[in-house]
Amino acid sequence: MSLPHPDRLLLAFDRALRTVSAQAKSSRPNPAAHIVTDNLSEQEQKHSAGLMRVNHVGEICAQALYDAQSSFSHTPVVARQLQHSCVEEEDHLAWTANRLKELNSRTSLLSPLWYAGAYACGVVAAKCGDAASLGFVVETERQVEAHLASHLQTLPQNDAKSRAIVEQMRVDEVAHGAAAQSLGASEMPLPVRIGMKLMAKIMTTTAYYV
Repeated sequence: MSLPHPDRLLLAFDRALRTVSAQAKSSRPNPAAHIVTDNLSEQEQKHSAGLMRVNHVGEICAQALYDAQSSFSHTPVVARQLQHSCVEEEDHLAWTANRLKELNSRTSLLSPLWYAGAYACGVVAAKCGDAASLGFVVETERQVEAHLASHLQTLPQNDAKSRAIVEQMRVDEVAHGAAAQSLGASEMPLPVRIGMKLMAKIMTTTAYYV
């Protein structure tokens, strides 16, 4: 049975608050937990922190997108899949937040803004129907997977902790996109795909520093 609308709003607000305040909890072990030490120079540590801050912002956006899309989906099976992906994305959120602490850095100062913008995009995608909403997931995960792959190329080679986290995130993102595709995702129009890339570029460039 679906929750009454006020209850759904309260739950959404609670999730948003936990997300932007870096209070996320992981349901799976941290992939970097078995890696004991780092040997990073000050410059390498700063660069790793910038990249992991970008990844943390990406996971804030993922939480907002999946929450909005599942809340406004048109069929239970789609809602369940989006909620399942959201749980795994929360793992990513917790892992990246923890890694930022280890790197003596912080999460983005613009976290509430990132969440609000992504939630609005998720609502619009969901209102366009499940096929379009799933297509948005597929394209998002495709772009995120490419983005994470690029991070594996630019992270310091001796930053084994960050690399382990990013690699597991990449694997999960591929799986999320495949799951959405299997449920009947439609292809996003070229202008939408280009717009998504431009928005992602703005986000990643800004979040690296702020």
